[in-house]
Amino acid sequence: MAEAGPRRGGRPSRHAASFPGNLHLVMVLRPTGFFQRTFTDIGFRFSQEDFLLKLPVVMLSSVSDLLTYIDEQQLTPELGGTLEYCHSEWVIFRTAIESFALTVKEIAQLLQSFGTELAEAELPEDMLSIQRILALRTERYRQLKEDITAVTKEGNLLLSSFEEPDSGECSQDQQQERPGDWETVNRLLGQLREMETAFDGFWEKHQLKMEQYLQLWKFEQSFQEVKNAIEFLMGQQAELPDTGDSIPQVKQRLKDLDHFDGMAQELVGKAQLVILHGHQLAANHHYALNLICQQCNELRHHSDLLAEDIKRKQMRLQKTLDLHTRLQQALQCCDEGAYLLANQQMDKCQSKEGAQKALQDIERFLESSSSYLNCDPQALQYDFEAVLTPELKCQIQSLQVKLENVRSMFENRQCCFRRLLDKHVRPVQLVAPRPENPPRAKSPLFSPKHGVDFNSSLKFSFDLSLPGKKTSRKTPSSRKIEVMHDYQEKRNSLQYFISDSDDSLDILKGHVINELIETERVYVEELFTVLTGYRAEMDNPAMLILLPPVLRNRKDVLFGNMPEIYDFHNKIFLHSLENCLGAPERVGCCFLDRREDFQMYEKYCQNKPRSESLWRQCSESSFFQECQRKLEHKLGLDSYLLKPVQRLTKYQLLLKELLKYSTSCDGVQELQEALVAMLDLLKSVNDSMHQISITGYDGDLSELGKVLMQGSFSVWAGHRKGPTKMKELARFKPMQRHLFLYEKALVFCKKREEHGDGYDKTSSYSFKHFLKMNAVGITENVKGDHRKFEIWYSGREEVYVVQAQTVDLKMAWLNEIRKILFKQQELIKDLRGAGGVVGAAVPVHLLGHRGGGEPAVSRKIQSPCRLQEERLRGPAGEKWG
Repeated sequence: MAEAGPRRGGRPSRHAASFPGNLHLVMVLRPTGFFQRTFTDIGFRFSQEDFLLKLPVVMLSSVSDLLTYIDEQQLTPELGGTLEYCHSEWVIFRTAIESFALTVKEIAQLLQSFGTELAEAELPEDMLSIQRILALRTERYRQLKEDITAVTKEGNLLLSSFEEPDSGECSQDQQQERPGDWETVNRLLGQLREMETAFDGFWEKHQLKMEQYLQLWKFEQSFQEVKNAIEFLMGQQAELPDTGDSIPQVKQRLKDLDHFDGMAQELVGKAQLVILHGHQLAANHHYALNLICQQCNELRHHSDLLAEDIKRKQMRLQKTLDLHTRLQQALQCCDEGAYLLANQQMDKCQSKEGAQKALQDIERFLESSSSYLNCDPQALQYDFEAVLTPELKCQIQSLQVKLENVRSMFENRQCCFRRLLDKHVRPVQLVAPRPENPPRAKSPLFSPKHGVDFNSSLKFSFDLSLPGKKTSRKTPSSRKIEVMHDYQEKRNSLQYFISDSDDSLDILKGHVINELIETERVYVEELFTVLTGYRAEMDNPAMLILLPPVLRNRKDVLFGNMPEIYDFHNKIFLHSLENCLGAPERVGCCFLDRREDFQMYEKYCQNKPRSESLWRQCSESSFFQECQRKLEHKLGLDSYLLKPVQRLTKYQLLLKELLKYSTSCDGVQELQEALVAMLDLLKSVNDSMHQISITGYDGDLSELGKVLMQGSFSVWAGHRKGPTKMKELARFKPMQRHLFLYEKALVFCKKREEHGDGYDKTSSYSFKHFLKMNAVGITENVKGDHRKFEIWYSGREEVYVVQAQTVDLKMAWLNEIRKILFKQQELIKDLRGAGGVVGAAVPVHLLGHRGGGEPAVSRKIQSPCRLQEERLRGPAGEKWG
């Protein structure tokens, strides 16, 4: 046994390196055997130089000699001592200590690595990723804490395995003799506790910062959403004008602004919540305190600005509405005054009592309407100067002129009645002209080509519903259009008063023109609303989820050519009508110049059945309900799809009313022609609606030309040459046929019975045959019934006796057929004349009479073609009657 240390003044030997401490004494225990002792001495002597030890060496002969140097309690039983020592246990303890130390080192490295990662890692830009990272880091922190706890438990267990002497009973020497392993383990446990404490403090700061960062991110996200919504709403309300040209327009804009105001209040509420959240973050000492306060102030500023803008615009619109209301009330008062004067029966006012009563009526009206009739337009301009626009100024000027005219009319009438009361003369009895033979009107509307005279009562009935599209109940969307022309109406007191004051007619005429223009504006606005609120929404990606599959890519079927109609009225026709505001004589030309453009309505009406069928399939869909909710419409889309049809019928009514007040002024002829043009358009539309229900025709119906007439008739048919005897045809039951007269052919169809219930009822016209008009002849009168006439084809190879419902209807068809035949004859004549051939004058029987009775009416025309002559005369040149 020895204490080892490096050799002074030389290099340490390889044996000295094996001892951990300094060597002070070397004790050599010699073996007891002779040979062993001899070999040991020899070996020690030869290897002594290798040790190069300058230390005392004690050679011991036995173990008992060793006890003289070392206490037996410090020696193991093998060396004669009493120290309990197990080398295997020592190895186990030593291994456990080294493993514990290594584990503590690894824990320190993990904590260092985790801390570096937390300090250097960049955070993502979305909230979900931040929350996920925070959750992962919290989980990792929990695992590290579990590892530290496990290692601490292991160190405490290892420490308890050493027998630690009692500090109260052991001496200082014994304290110094504590095992070094115990000290090592205790020191490692202390380091572990310090690392855990430092790591917990770091984690708390990091977690607080992460939570504050997440709170800031949520706050900024809410701030940005509310800010963007406020800015978007500010942009929308900025586009809404703060004035309007009419009461409906201003009311609609006020309604839209109220909607914006509701949205603004909702956004302001959200902004208040965001601001409150920001104040809470600031109260909790958030690290981004300055940024949060700045954004709260910005959000408050935007909210106040939006509320102020909407309030200011509401005040301007409300003031504009008040101005329009006062203007409308004044205008309405003027109209009521004009109607009062116009409806006073002058024949009853010739007596003193009648004049006095009429004067009292005027005074009562003036008293009740003084606030309107005495309205000062200059005061209106001063009171509403802040909201005046050029259009409003024009309306105020027009009101001023109208007020002056009406006041002048009342003054004149009052003077007239006062003179009557002052004179006390016998009233002159006014005698109206005898109504038996009123003069015939000389105008295109009542010209012979229309077959109407002034004494007749003419009724045009146009059924714009599809043939067979009937329902068991009447609905507001009925497409039955009836235009009544009753020319035997009594002239009202206004017409009687024309000779007394032409200003009354000008006022009433202006009223009709205003109605025409205002309703046109409303019509254009309604079309625009339908196109933007329904049609455009079918292309909106946000609404596709609500769009029924049957509507995909079928907006042209549902809305037809409504965009084309809207463009025409918005860009052309409305402006043309507005130019007539001060020049009513231009209204007729306005319609006549655009009569070709109105043909687009025919296309719209022809598409209407397909549109209605598609609408019935999906009328209850949430897509239409959502669009209707956004537009705040009380009526569904189907009511607005009917607007073009209703508008088309409205024009002729307004033209008729305007014509009534324009009997002796410029533009009357154009007005009459415009009325005829609109009536013809209605008839053409009605005929085309029936045409589209023809089925079974091989070919293109459009090649036959324009539909001129259509209607249902009873038809008897004969298919042999020679005169057709009515008594033979009378044996047979007539066929019910629906005839379509085209420019190039006469088409015979059979109306099929309706099937289905309610809106699903449909009917059609089944094609039977047709006659080319270049081979058709006619006979006007057929014996037995004045409603019958004869159509024969190709030299009487086919003969058809046709019975109309009325004589007037029969004559209308004959006139149209006659026009076609004459037009063909003139065309042939022109072609023959160009070739140098001049036709001879031959008698031609356009209208004949079959059988006995009254003689036929015959005419002579130039017939350049024998075939044409044959068509108009009859077979084999036979002359009838």
